[in-house]
Amino acid sequence: MKNRNTLRIVIPLAVMALIAIGFAANLPIGTLSDFGWGRISILCPLGALTSMLAAKAVVPRALISLVLAVVLILLFGRAFCAYICPTPVVAKLREVFGKGGSAKRTAAKAEAVEAAVAEDGQAEVKALTAEEKALLKGCKAGCKDCVEATKHGVDSRHLVLLGALLSATIFGFPVFCLVCPIGLTFATIYLEILRFGGGDVTIAVLICPIILILEVVVFRKWCSRICPLSALMSLISKGNRTFRPQVDESKCLESTKGVHCSRCAEVCPEGIDLHHLQEGVGLNECTKCGACLDVCPTQAISIPFLAAKAEAKKELERK
Repeated sequence: MKNRNTLRIVIPLAVMALIAIGFAANLPIGTLSDFGWGRISILCPLGALTSMLAAKAVVPRALISLVLAVVLILLFGRAFCAYICPTPVVAKLREVFGKGGSAKRTAAKAEAVEAAVAEDGQAEVKALTAEEKALLKGCKAGCKDCVEATKHGVDSRHLVLLGALLSATIFGFPVFCLVCPIGLTFATIYLEILRFGGGDVTIAVLICPIILILEVVVFRKWCSRICPLSALMSLISKGNRTFRPQVDESKCLESTKGVHCSRCAEVCPEGIDLHHLQEGVGLNECTKCGACLDVCPTQAISIPFLAAKAEAKKELERK
């Protein structure tokens, strides 16, 4: 657990540090929006798409970047969001000033479930009633929580994505790039290096970090409600079949004992409930962060390369 949590912080910070060194040393490595060396670089898939729409032409470099991004997303899903994107790291600033009430409640429930599991190796916690089981099975996203969590259809991120594509087509410029938090993060780093290096700076040295803080610290819902890049990746990830979390029903508390645990759904940044995928958030939203593996009290969750191979292995173990 600590290793994955550490990686999700260390990798984005390392990427930011590398690019900052590139800025300071005048190395042509670009940023995450245009990463590479000199003229050989890869564009952000959304930037590549909006650039071609703005130019109203097929741009070879943008097309190659888009194709490569599609291949990577089909293989790894939205792993970029968990392990490379700097936005979640910047968003952690709000935790410094927050009271941590929800985190404490989540931790308290986790301790209760784990303590119950430790008592007899399975769990002697209150089982679901027949009525609760019926509600779970028959849930049709009628409650507020289910409605907010459901992402099988169009949500606000996809509307923002549509707006980004239309604005680029209409104005002939990738407008969203002006407010993209990934771009703003590296713009802020660059401007600060320029300021302390005695270079010429403008009012942008204040505007960029202010917009960034408003987007990911104050608004809080950027990644889950606004980010058009995550929306684009979620659409492509519908074709992802690798590194998807799987539940071993023979170990799961809910399957074997009818115990209402829901630890995996509570800690998932995307709100994925592995037991009720048909009614809630789909696996195309999974960022492969592994938070569900870390909290499962019976280690019933795994992230195999291919689900088919994992199922075959389970069958062999049963025999």
